[in-house]
Amino acid sequence: MKTETIIAEALQHIGDSSAILQYKRVYGGDINEAFFVQSERQPYFVKIRHSLPPRFFQCEATGLETLRKANAINVPSVYGVKETNDYGFLILEWVEGEETSKTAEQLGYAVARLHQCYGPSFGFVEDNYIGLLPQKNGWYENWVDYYRECRLLPQIELAEQKGRMPARRRNKLEKLLASLERWLPETCSPSLLHGDLWGGNWIVGANGVPYLIDPAVFYGHYEFEIAFTELFGGFPNRFYEAYNELMPLSSDYHERKQLYQLFYLLVHLNLFGETYGSAVDRVLRGYVGE
Repeated sequence: MKTETIIAEALQHIGDSSAILQYKRVYGGDINEAFFVQSERQPYFVKIRHSLPPRFFQCEATGLETLRKANAINVPSVYGVKETNDYGFLILEWVEGEETSKTAEQLGYAVARLHQCYGPSFGFVEDNYIGLLPQKNGWYENWVDYYRECRLLPQIELAEQKGRMPARRRNKLEKLLASLERWLPETCSPSLLHGDLWGGNWIVGANGVPYLIDPAVFYGHYEFEIAFTELFGGFPNRFYEAYNELMPLSSDYHERKQLYQLFYLLVHLNLFGETYGSAVDRVLRGYVGE
């Protein structure tokens, strides 16, 4: 089906039957086709994907709505979602603006407020995705068990299926999985996390107000999220200063920071290949030695 036809169907799906004045391809990551769409009524951000995994856009919509209901940080409004056997689309609020001198500070405070929203247990009500990779959830009373069973192990098993898990790497990971308690906290509260908070997943709206996009939400240890923000950059110093005013990092955070980053390195190993293998191995050497 032609893109123009899908966009027209998307607007009809949410009750906007006004004329489409313009649509153009915009940056939206490498997973979906993304479009700015201007109808006579209003502008939209429309994502389209053919051959999408089950409930792919629905999971994103659920994540955005979960963040919105927390009332801690801005996210684009979800106008509608539809998935068929051949294609799917997600219609969101169009968000656009310029950073101000206060944007990084506002983002730090907002993420801290998000992490002060606590859930009943670790995990989430449904499985979802990180990028195109399935992300296991469920509910766990213990953070160490959840991190082992729902984050590290699925990525390790997927890497084995893809031929990216040589025996030496697998053996080190097995040692690490057996001793996570050495570095992870015995007790912590399950904070609401965005789940995929790198520099490309926050944008700026009117008046420099920050918004989060493309979530992979779950309830987990708040330092897990902060560790990922430090992996690839994209967050100014003022972000961390503001965050720590409301949610100070523990004194032993740096001892487990790379252990939390390991999950995202395994995700990138599975998504992009052995380019990330050396980074995985470096983290493993730091925790279990040669």
